[in-house]
Amino acid sequence: MGVQYISSSDEERKSLLARSRSGDMTVSNKEMMAAFAIDPNYDPYSIPLEKVDPSHPSLFLNGTHWKHLERLRNEDPVHYHEESMFGPYWSVTKYDDIKYVDSHHELFSSQTIKGGIALGGVPDREDEYSLPMFIQEDPPKHDDQRKVIAPMFTPRNLADLQPLIRERAGAILDALPRNEEFNWVRHVSVELTAQMLATLFDIPQEDRLKLIDWSDTIQNLGDPEQFETPDEGFKKLFECLAYFQGFYEERKTTPPKFDLISMLAHDPSTNNMDPQELLGNVMLLIVGGNDTTRNSISGGVLALNENPDQYQKLMQNPGLIPKMVPEIIRWQSPVAHMARTATEDTELGGKQIKKNDRVCMWYISGNRDEDKIVDANKFMIDRDNARQHTAFGFGIHRCVGNRLAEMQLNIIWEEIMKRFPKVEVTGDPVGLASSFIHGIRELPVTLRD
Repeated sequence: MGVQYISSSDEERKSLLARSRSGDMTVSNKEMMAAFAIDPNYDPYSIPLEKVDPSHPSLFLNGTHWKHLERLRNEDPVHYHEESMFGPYWSVTKYDDIKYVDSHHELFSSQTIKGGIALGGVPDREDEYSLPMFIQEDPPKHDDQRKVIAPMFTPRNLADLQPLIRERAGAILDALPRNEEFNWVRHVSVELTAQMLATLFDIPQEDRLKLIDWSDTIQNLGDPEQFETPDEGFKKLFECLAYFQGFYEERKTTPPKFDLISMLAHDPSTNNMDPQELLGNVMLLIVGGNDTTRNSISGGVLALNENPDQYQKLMQNPGLIPKMVPEIIRWQSPVAHMARTATEDTELGGKQIKKNDRVCMWYISGNRDEDKIVDANKFMIDRDNARQHTAFGFGIHRCVGNRLAEMQLNIIWEEIMKRFPKVEVTGDPVGLASSFIHGIRELPVTLRD
């Protein structure tokens, strides 16, 4: 007895998986989800260890992934999954093993052509649905392209941005309703990150929510409630390409400016990108600037409400915010996993990894590793060594905007504490059906006088 698929046969699942793994974007999302439908509340300790698979999106939507990761972390930290809705892969669930994989890019490739950075990536794909981006490259191309946008995130530039972020955070919070329930994600988390992204790209602020829509699109490509097929979702992403293609070409003809599109348009390593590569890098910057910060802002409110002793500690001492922010990021782990492809036969955790095997680093599990993080399953806003977490990754692919993310969280919480005695969660949160982005779609809250 393994994972119990509710209504499909082995043949049906294998057929759909083969089509999906071949790059067929017309596979029906409804068929795919129905074929791989599971009861997300099943007990992972009730099945043989070899059948435990934490990758199913339903587990993350329902918040039932924790026990799956816990069992693997404790019993088989480098675990092979022969069958999943993403094909075969290795789960890496311990902090040190995750750090090893992430820090050895020569052994574990991020390249799009080898499958990329997320489970479900299709190797050897070179068509309109392929989205090369620098995070899905190895050196030297990765290093050359990352250097193009890195100056945006230097300490000096972040210091210059701080007053603007504080002004916007204050305006957003001052406009919130009192004594009535509203969705914190939409009114605060999304709004702050959208305004910041529009500034970094130097596009009109009135277009900022388009960025969020495109970011949501790439996370929902496989969601039957959003799109009939992934191809339908890509049509919306091609609208994103058309939008940014205009800015990209226009800025090639004007003097360099200090915005992300101008940086891409003027550097020799990025000024001649084909449409798919431009879209890939734009989507990387949008998702990196939106999903991670946005979900940490929302996740912090939820964590404090679920741990009222910590909220009380914060109210008594707002000076804990600089320690609390990395703890929120660890606790939420907005990027649940990153995937790699082995470039040669190698060993990890006593297991033999074969060349071209897919390897999944569960950042969200590394952040609960009791062998590395004291009381890892406790949310503690005054934690020592709070920055010791896996959420930003390691090595050459460590999140380039991590300091900007932390700064936005610091500022929003400083401004929250000036205004409200408490942000009270008054409804059930709605998660994201994704094992890649650990997200919150809705968080009903009430601000009381």
